[in-house]
Amino acid sequence: MTKDEIRKIVEEEDVEFIRMQFTDIFGQLKNVAITRSQLEKAMNNQIMIDGSSIEGFARISESDQYLRPDLDSFVIFPWRPQRGKVARFICDVYNPDGTPFAGDPRGVLKKELAKAAEKGYSFNVGPELEFFLFSTDENGEPTLSTSDEAGYFDLAPLDRGGDTRREISLLLEKMGYEIEASHHEVAVGQHEIDFKYGDALKTADNILTFKLTVKTTAQRNGLHATFMPKPLEGVNGSGMHTNMSLFKDGKNIFFDENGDHQLSEDAYHFIAGILHHMRSMAAITNPTVNSYKRLVPGYEAPCYLAWSASNRSALIRIPAARGASTRVELRCPDPSVNPYLELAVCLAAGLDGIEKKMTPPAEITENIFAMSAEARAEKGIVSLPGNLKEALDEMQKDSLIKEVLGDHVYSQYIAGKTAEWDSYRTSVSEWERKHYMIAY
Repeated sequence: MTKDEIRKIVEEEDVEFIRMQFTDIFGQLKNVAITRSQLEKAMNNQIMIDGSSIEGFARISESDQYLRPDLDSFVIFPWRPQRGKVARFICDVYNPDGTPFAGDPRGVLKKELAKAAEKGYSFNVGPELEFFLFSTDENGEPTLSTSDEAGYFDLAPLDRGGDTRREISLLLEKMGYEIEASHHEVAVGQHEIDFKYGDALKTADNILTFKLTVKTTAQRNGLHATFMPKPLEGVNGSGMHTNMSLFKDGKNIFFDENGDHQLSEDAYHFIAGILHHMRSMAAITNPTVNSYKRLVPGYEAPCYLAWSASNRSALIRIPAARGASTRVELRCPDPSVNPYLELAVCLAAGLDGIEKKMTPPAEITENIFAMSAEARAEKGIVSLPGNLKEALDEMQKDSLIKEVLGDHVYSQYIAGKTAEWDSYRTSVSEWERKHYMIAY
């Protein structure tokens, strides 16, 4: 979009407020709201923020930073008032000297995409986000009740969230999303809405807007939406399967009509690169203490490093579509990720596999969850890290991850997540009180 087009929309649509959005290094959406009178200043990259107040951003002596809006990200929020409307820009963060801020996660992904583009590649991604809808109490606080008895693909009256899910889908379509599917998921109160794939940067932007739209719509309907990976014991957690494809000269380089499974050598190299770096990437793809309570056998979430053309117990699956739709599906990420960092490390790991012509292990067609530890060991199948601390330790063993994130994000990310782990391990849970208070 051009500045003139945006000026026209703001005038004709009676837009009074514009939110200048960006994220911290952990993927939390932030914004500064400006009035229409400040639009020119915003489009000229003159909106300033105090970076010292943002998690993992800048020290207090280096706090001044500027927001540069991506003009193509301009959109009106359809759930806000229709008089005095609210719009938004998604922004990059820059230093006062005009250089990109090293701690901006969006900049991390843009840097990796630029590297890929130099080699002729474009990176397309399609995410599958799952979430839970919970009832709220009289104070508007979330409960653990879903008021829902539905399972996979069920519909009303069992599915009590169907109306909210439909409203979310319609709002997203008004903002330019192409909604491909919407349905109830396996667990009670669990839902999934899939939108069409796109280039990686736009997809990462769309993931954050998707989460904002889901949470806002749920709140308007007296519900609480959460993208917490495992909010309930004994049921499936929420994932964000990430479907990836690489294009070169307009063609999907993962497809080879004459290859095994009609996959190209580059597809196999890409798979090998992901598997090679996966344990080091886990702190990015599964970034919370709670993430690892989803990644356990028995609840469909993959926890073993293997690939298959169809086996859903494998970490990497190759969906059946071929031709331009050939893609690699990574099944371990969850929706608590910072999507910019997740897609950056996935791209870098896959390209590392292509550049070094890595070979993946043999395809696993059996149900890995049903295998004994000995059987897995015989086939060389190892596990993902078992907790956030183990994932952070693995992350620090891999120079590629540090190179992708850059020194600033890498050090701040590890420091922040280590503090999260320390807070968790020193807390005393209700489970501990229940099991030990009387016994000891």
